[in-house]
Amino acid sequence: MVQSEAAVAQPEVAGVTPAPEGAAVKGSRWGALGPVGLVLGGCVSVQFGAAVAVSLMPRAGAVGVVTLRLVVAALVMLVVCRPKLRGHSRADWGTVITFGVAMGGMNMLFYQAASRIPLGPAVTLEVLGPLALSVLASRRLVNAVWAGLALCGVFLLGGGGFGDLDLVGAAFAVAAGGMWAAYIVFSARTGRRFPQADGLALAMAVAAVLCLPLGIAASGSRLVVPSTIGLGAAVAVLSSVLPYTLELLALRRLPASTFAVMMSLEPAIAALAGFLILNQALSAVGALAIALVIAASIGAVRTQVGRGRAKVTEAKPKAEATEVEAEA
Repeated sequence: MVQSEAAVAQPEVAGVTPAPEGAAVKGSRWGALGPVGLVLGGCVSVQFGAAVAVSLMPRAGAVGVVTLRLVVAALVMLVVCRPKLRGHSRADWGTVITFGVAMGGMNMLFYQAASRIPLGPAVTLEVLGPLALSVLASRRLVNAVWAGLALCGVFLLGGGGFGDLDLVGAAFAVAAGGMWAAYIVFSARTGRRFPQADGLALAMAVAAVLCLPLGIAASGSRLVVPSTIGLGAAVAVLSSVLPYTLELLALRRLPASTFAVMMSLEPAIAALAGFLILNQALSAVGALAIALVIAASIGAVRTQVGRGRAKVTEAKPKAEATEVEAEA
């Protein structure tokens, strides 16, 4: 999740400026489907990486898997980005450290959830965090509808859609959603304070440093088994490095609203990955629960985008009137 690690509220991945609303993709051999394919590729990579991580948990434990993922991803990002350590204010460092704490907490909590409940329900509950952020940010009555729709999905999720859902695992998933919302907020702030992907690389390093002692304490020598390191590196590439690269390319040519809507499809992709790799079955009621949360996420995003466009439309006549008065 780098996530994709951006998501349902208007996303701003650290160091990336999304394309403006309505911007056309020109001069690209990818055409209109190019950026969309990149985002879908990132979503698939994240969720299948999570499925691989779950299969690795019997070897290294949930905490150990998170540690391997963050350490390898941080090393790759630091080598590729080579962020500058000097020339930053105390506020800059406070922002990127908080971003790293949110990133580490989000991953640690989510993997604890994934070790207890299927991937589909875990991601569905986790996405409630960004959804709540999007609803609260817009402050419109219609968003109560989207919130209610999401709650209906959660009710089905715990009331029979997935059988006996582990309450501890569900709590971890909801807590991960809260950290995901914080991740989105501080990702945007970090992107404004650090050039390119420097802030993301530094935040990953912070998250890795924070999780490393926990991973060593929980997994010990199991972390240095060659096969475990190899699978951990695969998880880091699938869940962090590759998705971030794909999203970075996509956001240069894709409006942020479109990106956010597509990220809302992650619960369905997670359920598919869990089914194909982990043999995690999904009932018809469970599929309906996921569909309701996805619909709520898309609705909240589209409402927020519509509000932003309305403000732009209202601002144009005022600007034109001011210009006319100035000319007179």
